This record gives sequence, C-alpha cells and structure tokens, in this order.
Amino acid sequence: MLFLAGFFAEGAGGYATEAEQDVVTFLMNIIPGTFVGAFAEGNILQVLMLAVLAGFALTHLGKAGQPVLDVIESGAKLFFQLVAIVMWTAPLGAFGAIAFTVGKFGTGSLVSLGYLLGSFYITCLIFVLGPVAWYTGFSLIKMIRYIWEELLIVFATTSSETVLPRLLSKMEKAGCEPTVVGLVVPTGYSFNLDGTCFYLATATVFLAQATNTPLDIGQQITLLLILLLTSKGAAGIAGAAFVVLAATLASVHTIPVESVALVLGIHRLMSEGLTPVNLIGNAVATVVVAKWENALDEDMLNAALNGKVDEAALAAI
Repeated sequence: MLFLAGFFAEGAGGYATEAEQDVVTFLMNIIPGTFVGAFAEGNILQVLMLAVLAGFALTHLGKAGQPVLDVIESGAKLFFQLVAIVMWTAPLGAFGAIAFTVGKFGTGSLVSLGYLLGSFYITCLIFVLGPVAWYTGFSLIKMIRYIWEELLIVFATTSSETVLPRLLSKMEKAGCEPTVVGLVVPTGYSFNLDGTCFYLATATVFLAQATNTPLDIGQQITLLLILLLTSKGAAGIAGAAFVVLAATLASVHTIPVESVALVLGIHRLMSEGLTPVNLIGNAVATVVVAKWENALDEDMLNAALNGKVDEAALAAI
C-alpha cells in the first residue's frame, strides 16, 4: 500500500486534522442548523436524521400525510433513475481510474486490488448463515439451489430489487405465511443488507490502509455504526453501495473521500458478490422469522427445498 499511501499523503493531512473531534462534537454536528441547510451542505448524517424525523411525523399524520408521501416516492424514483443513468457511464470512470493507477504506479498496483477482491469474496463465502439455517431446521445449500435463478439475476444486474416480486412468491411457496413474507422481505431489503455491509467494511479498511490513515478502535466502531446506518435502502439501486461509501467518507472526514476512486474499477466485481449475499440473507431471515412466529409450514418448506414445488405454478406468477 505504500505507493498509494504516498500519493494521498498530502491530501490526507487535512482530513486527519478534521477527524480530531470528541464524541459530543460529532453528535452535535448531526443536528442541522436548518432543514434546507443539511441538503445544501451535503451532510449525509444530517439528511438521515431529518429523514427519520420526517418519517415519524408522516406516520403520525396518517392519511393527511399521504400526499407528501406520494411526492417523496416520486422524488425517490427520480433520483434513483438519475443514479441509474450515472452508473451506465461508470465503466468509463472505472476505465480511467484503473488506467491512471496502473499508468502511474505500474501493474503492481493491481495486486493490492486483487487482494481486496479476494478477501471480500472469501468473507462472503464463509459468512455464517449455514449454522443459522441448520439451527432453524433447513439446509442452506438447498435454499441456495431453490433461489438459484434469482441469484443469477441479481449477479447479472447487481441489484436485488429486480427479483423482489419473485422472492416474495417463492418464500410463500416455501411455506412462509404471506403476512410474514410481506413484512420481512421488503424490510430486509432496507435493513438486512449483509453483503453491502461486508463491502463497506472491507473497502473502508482498504482505503484507510491505502491512504495511510490510522484509525483507532473508537473511530473504527464509530465508522462501522455510521456505515450500518447509511447503507439502509441501498439494495434497490445498482451501484448504490459505492455512492454510500463515498457519502459516508465525506460525512465523517476521516478517510479522504477522493480515495474511493481506487475501488471504482473493481466495484462491479465486488457488487457481483455482495448482491447474492443480500438475497440469500433475506431468504434465510424470512424462514427464521416465520419459524419464530409459528408461521411456517415445514412440510411445504421441505418440499420446496427438495425440488418438489409446483414449478408451473411458480412460472405463472
């Protein structure tokens, strides 16, 4: 990492100075001065705080707040589409980032990125969902085989959103009550992003090492908690994990945000690992919650996982 650390050493100095703040100052900075100011300054943590407060307020308003919800939903679709357009041009940026890195530092720079990619995939492979599935009474391997088509789709599109309707149907066919499936799966798409959390954690540590930015245990825990918060809702947008990574680094002022260019070139490859993990995690979570709530037909689950489900009925959905 020394060749990368030297390149970012000068820029990292300013960020290291800004990172020297106590917990009280950090928490106070989450409170925006004005509603619009949080958006104008681009402070992601202040925006998230406003989003949570607005969500509570709209829930309290009930039907009176429905017009505002409709506007927010339309606005969300607009920004998601903007991100989708930007991500279509991302390969050009990835090409430039890799070309610059290799041209300036030589082919040896690819070794570090290879180590990052390899460690990330190993982490995804050894993720301890197997014991959870075993404790619940089903085989993780059979579950993966059951949702294999969905895994191929998310692998190709790098977005879990593309198989949401299909996953809902398949989990119902696997014996989970519709009420549980309708709650757990959509909620999991926002709060159970295992692969995205792996990506954010490994990429953040890599960038800290690449920029020679020391992180004490307190800063690591703080950054982890922030990443767990800012990653919510990222599953619905292809490439959103990269945007979340950049936005989080910009908000905490610890690791130089410019360093995200180092992982841009391999982001697509990492996305092809994180999205299947997100999908598998949500499928397992649905069965586990259904089991807890006594809302699981185990005979239907075993039939589905053993390939005895009515595929014609599934295809008609």
